[in-house]
Amino acid sequence: MTDEEPSGAQQMFGDFAPALVSFTDDVLFGQVWERTELSPRDRSLITVAGLVTSGATEQLAHHLGRAEDNGVTEQELIEAITHLAFYAGWPKAMSAMAVAKKLFRTG
Repeated sequence: MTDEEPSGAQQMFGDFAPALVSFTDDVLFGQVWERTELSPRDRSLITVAGLVTSGATEQLAHHLGRAEDNGVTEQELIEAITHLAFYAGWPKAMSAMAVAKKLFRTG
């Protein structure tokens, strides 16, 4: 991301919630995601699992795409969501799979 390109958080909340934008860009994506103790691929799988289990489908599309960028295959993501149906609940998995299908089949 360059200084000219606003982040997703900046685009969504800009001047409305500048502290949240700063924490998102500087701490979460600037520090946490850059830690070397886990690979970006592992962080993506963990994040997708967390979003599915919490039912946070609004953020899921972004993180499914990020997971692919970090080396997780479409089939692995579909399998992860299928697996989570038994731990997170069927409705959450079905909602997550709908997001994945929309992203993978139309994105």
